[in-house]
Amino acid sequence: MTLAPSGFLHINGSDLEYRMIGPSPEQAPTIVMLHEGLGSAALWGDFPDKLQAATGVGVFVYSRAGYGASSPVKLPRPVDYMHREALDVLPKLLEAIGFRRGLLLGHSDGASIAAIYAGGVQDHRVRAIALIAPHFIVEDISVQSIAEIKIAYETTNLRDKLARWHKDVDNAFYGWNGAWLDPKFRSWDIAESLAYIRVPVAIIQGADDQYGTIRQVEIARQECYCPVDVTLLAGAGHSPHREAPGATLHAISEFANAVLRNHEGSQGRAA
Repeated sequence: MTLAPSGFLHINGSDLEYRMIGPSPEQAPTIVMLHEGLGSAALWGDFPDKLQAATGVGVFVYSRAGYGASSPVKLPRPVDYMHREALDVLPKLLEAIGFRRGLLLGHSDGASIAAIYAGGVQDHRVRAIALIAPHFIVEDISVQSIAEIKIAYETTNLRDKLARWHKDVDNAFYGWNGAWLDPKFRSWDIAESLAYIRVPVAIIQGADDQYGTIRQVEIARQECYCPVDVTLLAGAGHSPHREAPGATLHAISEFANAVLRNHEGSQGRAA
């Protein structure tokens, strides 16, 4: 199938908005981008377009249910919501877009979802995963920052700012925030999934990440049997693609080109 440049996919009873930049999956490898816990397809900004230009492959971005213009979700979200996204929704989405080969690129929650998928679904089409500020365990700094942002959401103009990116902003915010602040979520741990990943991993981590520490990187290095390439960016926090866009784009595009374009042939075209 040839995907329209934008539209909606009906997956598991939800309409998920998407953008397809560059060649469709049947024409070239595809980078599938998985947004953060308060993100959406639009909140990536022009980073997907720059990534497509730097790699020549297709770039697919979408908003998970509860985010952006996608259908809202029932609250509260279950504490295993990332496993459900990785093992139930994502396989169906990849099938729906005609995914043939490529890599998963996730940020924060999206990075965790990518890692769960790569460790839980032995999908030969996924040649690598790139993880921006991933979470593999719950740290004190994560819970503290997420508790603080709840206060900000309810007492400042943060809600109005986020409403630019989400059709139902309360559904997006409380779905994410409520799950992370649920006491049962403290035992959330996906380190075991890392041992089952059989493709190269790239991690881009801000040195000043307010939602996680270098411990997340150390866990990946300890648990993964596959190559783990780490880019630690000084001066960047939890969103390196916004705070250090040039360095983040360079790290991800070099990794993607090595895994995809150089492997598949010139111009990123599939054999």
